[in-house]
Amino acid sequence: MSQKILLSSKEIQIILHRLACQLLEKHLDFKDAVLIGIQPRGTYLAERLTKILKEEYGVKEISLGFLDITFYRDDFRRSDKTLEANKTDLNFLVDNKKVVLIDDVLYTGRSIRAALTAIQSFGRPSEVELLTLIDRRFSRHLPIQPNYRGRQVDAINNEKVKVKWEENEGEDAVYLINK
Repeated sequence: MSQKILLSSKEIQIILHRLACQLLEKHLDFKDAVLIGIQPRGTYLAERLTKILKEEYGVKEISLGFLDITFYRDDFRRSDKTLEANKTDLNFLVDNKKVVLIDDVLYTGRSIRAALTAIQSFGRPSEVELLTLIDRRFSRHLPIQPNYRGRQVDAINNEKVKVKWEENEGEDAVYLINK
């Protein structure tokens, strides 16, 4: 198994600032928009973007939540191992809001489909957008595309994209792993 670094910590920081600027340009004061990180790995990205928007771009209030999609996935009963759900934490209504779903890697699109189904349990958004750090464009099973993307990666099926976050793995980096 070999791995190649796709994004360094510095490159990730640059991309995060670009994504924050794109969100700010589209949503301005965020009074009609909410950010929702898809559990578990989209939460790190959502928290980072929220921090940048508040601390470096002066956005006063941003509604940030976390959505667990475990039991909305189409493959959750196909595994022999017991699934452990994460916590959904949405302390706001999504009715008539512009929801930005946030995940680290867009691969087949199945997680996003599950998130779209799950978010309907919490209301009816006026609009749903997708932000991903990595878009694996040649691997899609569903017609889902991000509105905001950090980097597009062309990885073939036996390659895996691994995003590491300082908060849980001690470094910010994106690797392409060849199995």
